[in-house]
Order: sequence, then structure tokens, then C-alpha cells
Amino acid sequence: MMPEALSLAKAETAVRDMQNFKLTLCYDGTRYKGWQRQGNTGGTIQEKLETVLSRLLEQPVELAASGRTDAGVHARRQVCSFRANTLLEPDDLLRRLRSFLPEDIGAVSLEPAPPRFHARLSCVEKTYVYRIWNSEAPNVFERRYVLPVPESLDLPAMEKAAALLCGEHDFAAFCSVKNSKKSTLRHLRDISLEQIGAEIRLSFTGDGFLYNMVRILTGTLLEVGLGQRQPEEMGEILASRDRARAGATAPAKGLTLWDVRYEN
Repeated sequence: MMPEALSLAKAETAVRDMQNFKLTLCYDGTRYKGWQRQGNTGGTIQEKLETVLSRLLEQPVELAASGRTDAGVHARRQVCSFRANTLLEPDDLLRRLRSFLPEDIGAVSLEPAPPRFHARLSCVEKTYVYRIWNSEAPNVFERRYVLPVPESLDLPAMEKAAALLCGEHDFAAFCSVKNSKKSTLRHLRDISLEQIGAEIRLSFTGDGFLYNMVRILTGTLLEVGLGQRQPEEMGEILASRDRARAGATAPAKGLTLWDVRYEN
């Protein structure tokens, strides 16, 4: 067989032997520039993980994530997928991966995935949680994960506004991207408020989220809670499709990608 034919046969065999993996992570996003790799710029979670996995597997590895968290945003459960040709068992690869990751990125689990599984395209629903420290007393030990708001908040008004935002809407007014050709229609299934002592947690569950959407929703609901706008304004903001009509973008540190769900 000619050398060219041998190379082609080896390449085809390698493609057939590629395995699909599902990697579940958690991370503290404080010191990172977000999830997504940015060219030659370091300091992203994707770049860190791909570098480690590529060295361990001795081949280029490209990760797909369920969603791209912004700079400073955390993840309690982030799901990724990647393909690789390896004889390593998932448990062995997971153990090696953990030994090379920094302490603010945790590899929770690694398992074989069906060939058509894709962390983003197969995802059916995500939940983000925004944590607010509603007290004048400092919260020193969780200061990286909560937004301090010492003023009293009108929680019933916030819940009323949240209810008006649920459902399928055009959320262009709650997105930081201008003139995007992508659809801004999303289905926000639920927004819930939970008070745990001095902490207030806003949970957002939907089929997908636009750039900065959860942080802008949070900033708008906080303005309602502070009496700076009325709950009834939510419909007008949605209809306007105008980012200037919505509230401020809440800081990244209070936001955590809480859960990611797939069918079955």
C-alpha cells in the first residue's frame, strides 16, 4: 500500500476510534476572564482545561461547554464534552486531570458519552443562581460569591416583577449584545426568590440565556426591590427591546451556574 494510502487509513481509523466524553466541573471564576478561550489570551477556564487535557492525552483537545460563563462568574455544575483517542479509563484520566488542575477548578466526574452528545446542543435547561447579601453586617468569608445590598428590599414586589418576566419572551432589552443577528427569544420557565437568613437567592431556570441576561434581570429586580421602579414596568421593558429601558447589570461575583439538565 502506498504511503499516502497508509496515512489516510490511519486517519480514518483514528476518527473511528475517537471516544466522546462528558466532563462535569465546578469552579470559582474570581480570577478568570470567563469560560471561553480568547485567541492567544490566557486566563480563561477553557484554555486552562484544554491545555491540561491535551498534555495528558498527547493530542489536541477542544472542549464544548453547556454555556459560556462571564469573567468572574462561578459554576456549581458546568458540563463539557470532548472527543479523544485514548486507552485510558475515564476514572484514570479523571484522577490525572484532578492532580494537574488548580484548586479553584474542580473536575467532579468524567464518563463516556453517546457519540451524538454535545454539552451545549444537547442541553435542555439551565439554572443560574444570583446570591445577594441583604445586611449591613459584612460577610467576609463569602464576599467573592455574594453581592452586598444593605438596604431593605421589597421581596413581594420583586416576586411580582419576576412573575411577569417568566414565559417565552423576546429578551433583547435584557441583553448586552447590540445588533445581534441571533434570535433573542428565550423561554424563562421560572424565577424564584428564597431568603436564607440575611441571604436572598434569585434562581433563574430557562432553556437558554443571552449575554449578561441573568445579571441584567437581577439588576432590574433589585431596582424594583429598592422602590426605584414598579413591577408593572416589566412588560413595557420587554416590548421595547431596548437595553436602556432595563436595569443595571449586576456584578459578576454574585452569579453561579447552578445546574445543567439533559434529557434522560
